[in-house]
Amino acid sequence: MSSSEPAPSGATYASAGVDIEAGDRAVELMKEWVAKTRRPEVVGGLGGFAGLFDASALKAYRRPLLATSTDGVGTKVAVAQRMDVHDTIGFDLVGMVVDDIVVCGAEPLFMTDYIACGRVVPERTAAVVKGIAQACVTAGCALSGGETAEHPGLLGPDEYDVAGAVTGVVEADALLGAQRVQAGDVVVAMASSGLHSNGYSLVRHVFFDVAGWAVERQVPEFGRTLGEELLEPTRIYARDCLALAGAVEVHAMSHVTGGGLAANLARVLPETVSARLDRATWAPKPVFRMVGELGGVAESELERTLNMGVGMVAVVSADAADAAVRLLTERGVDAWVAGEVVAGNGAATLHGAYRD
Repeated sequence: MSSSEPAPSGATYASAGVDIEAGDRAVELMKEWVAKTRRPEVVGGLGGFAGLFDASALKAYRRPLLATSTDGVGTKVAVAQRMDVHDTIGFDLVGMVVDDIVVCGAEPLFMTDYIACGRVVPERTAAVVKGIAQACVTAGCALSGGETAEHPGLLGPDEYDVAGAVTGVVEADALLGAQRVQAGDVVVAMASSGLHSNGYSLVRHVFFDVAGWAVERQVPEFGRTLGEELLEPTRIYARDCLALAGAVEVHAMSHVTGGGLAANLARVLPETVSARLDRATWAPKPVFRMVGELGGVAESELERTLNMGVGMVAVVSADAADAAVRLLTERGVDAWVAGEVVAGNGAATLHGAYRD
């Protein structure tokens, strides 16, 4: 509409709560960060109807298998909104999807995101995308497109939710999984950065509703505020896991998300074996113990809801265990042998008590 034309007298999209101009400003603000994720295979730039990726790169594979995953952040976004800190939640989104495909040995290639909000605040939307883009750089994948949708009446003005999907590729004969796991293998655990992005309905209930704590509360056991602890970004393991699979004999990997360590490890075990994990091999961070104590949450409930300090595990041949731990440690990932694979029925179980 030109400046010489009269403004419409009836209802408009803006009066209904959707600000197209704000959306356009958000796109301009996020372009810089999206550009940082660019891979050589990406065709075109931000703003098209579709993200384009040059699939001729797959010709180098003998039998390429495409892997895909989609997920969201869950109610951790409520903590970001309460803190008014929006540039870290992207790490949680990217971590949830890229590390779901890396467990089969797939390299993440490109990702798309979706942000739904009650009102587009360009700076806030750009901050969310900034975090997503930075996490994509960490994972080595391109952010090839996305969508921001304004849903007034469905979401409050300061509410939003995020979701994303990633596509990757793995050589068929390099596919990791239950078909490779056998008795005698060793389970190597990789430390989480904290709660990651699962169980926040329980965590928020305990800290905010039961204990009545504010996000500004300084917690000596955390060495920072409650909000800072709860907003700690999810660790992204993609490049570390791919490096591990390329260097030692890895049979399977498991991303520890909803359901906890035992349930997720069981997903990559054949029915002929079981995994026995020793809690005494690690000490969960104080936040896990505090959720249990403040909320009166049983250990079994904690373990099937939270990661309890382990964000990823690799099942490796016994003679590769030391090399696996050494490689991960050199890459800055705290890792240790947490258990073994024995003849069994496909279950994973935890034994003993956690270290103090």
